[in-house]
Amino acid sequence: MKNSKLTIAIFVSLFLGIIVGWAFPEIAIKTHVLAEIFLRMVKMIIAPLLFATLVVGIAGHGDIKGLGRLGIKTIAYFEVVTTLALIIGLGFANLFKPGEGMTNLASSSVAITDITTITATAHNNTFSDMFLSLFPTSIFQAMCDGNLLQIVVFSLFFAIAICTVGKKAQPVIDILSSITNIMFRFTEYVMYFAPIGIFGAIAYTVGTNGIDILMNYGKIIIALYIALAVFVVIVLLLVCKIVKISFRGLIKAIQEPALLTFTTASSEAALPKAMSIMEKFGVPKSIVGFVMPTGYTFNLDGSTLYLAMAVLFSTQLVGIHLTIEQQLVIMFALMLTSKGVAGVPRASLIVLAGTLTSFNIPVLGVAILLGIDQILDMGRTAVNLIGNCVATVVIARWENVFDYNKMNEFLKRKKIKINTLGKINNEVSFNKDFNNI
Repeated sequence: MKNSKLTIAIFVSLFLGIIVGWAFPEIAIKTHVLAEIFLRMVKMIIAPLLFATLVVGIAGHGDIKGLGRLGIKTIAYFEVVTTLALIIGLGFANLFKPGEGMTNLASSSVAITDITTITATAHNNTFSDMFLSLFPTSIFQAMCDGNLLQIVVFSLFFAIAICTVGKKAQPVIDILSSITNIMFRFTEYVMYFAPIGIFGAIAYTVGTNGIDILMNYGKIIIALYIALAVFVVIVLLLVCKIVKISFRGLIKAIQEPALLTFTTASSEAALPKAMSIMEKFGVPKSIVGFVMPTGYTFNLDGSTLYLAMAVLFSTQLVGIHLTIEQQLVIMFALMLTSKGVAGVPRASLIVLAGTLTSFNIPVLGVAILLGIDQILDMGRTAVNLIGNCVATVVIARWENVFDYNKMNEFLKRKKIKINTLGKINNEVSFNKDFNNI
């Protein structure tokens, strides 16, 4: 009942935000502080929750070799899915050609200093810089900066050390387990403020840009959202069918964090809630604690798909025609440069600017997309969340540790009809088929 009320409150806040942003733009612009306050409340949860959850999950796993196997499987799955996202983004950009006929938008009101800042940041996004940034000089600095990948790396080494120490480290595990439970309860309290934060975010977006901006940028917005929908329906639905999990049930389970991610355009806002739901859905804590944080660096399906479209949008905008071979080269570059920047503001624009600069393509497209980045970011971050939730299920099934009983109980509480895909006796046949694949 509480979850239903929160969902209704989020929808009402979304509608009211649009109305206020359209009717009272001067007032709506000032509501941005509500969104900032909510996002700050969420960010103060992320670091302690991820650290405690990841360490307890890995230390509880107790098998270092098994952890290495888990990491290899996770990264392999991420690369396959993100490659499919790139292909779909590339295909829809060639089909819709969203950049053609939009040269008149070159006089966008975006400040040139914003473009310069983004481009300057992008020049530092080399492979060596990315690899170096994996390792924190201070775990406290990493937590302050909200650098998820650095927290993951520190947590991995910390958990491995606990495993090697043995029983003497049990008090530390007990403390971190308590912290995990406390932070999940903390998250529930913070989520009560979600409707207020969503109202501020939407009102500010509409009040700043106006509803008319949806008309001017309609082509790229429609093309992106159709491509994202196709990716979810074809790729993620197919994956769920392969692992014999109800896709409808999974979407129903994560509807609140997905909606929260969409309305705030922030993956961090929904991460704690999504992790909690996936544990209730039947994925072991050790899998959730490892796959979800890692996914926000290596499995940004929505952002990767968007980048493929944005590069071709930028070339079409300035009249540059790329051959299929050139497009594939750029896509390969995006597979590398899109990693490790999930915690950077306007991360996709940073990667886009760096990619365009690397291939001597004008960054005019960055300036134009900057004006609607909030709208585009809403869709791609929601797909990022859904993709990572699906990934936890896939890895749990691959490791033969998915709990069908918990899933069935969870879906019954949600009043979702469970079909034969949710029966435990499918697990044996699936394991044989999946291992053969």
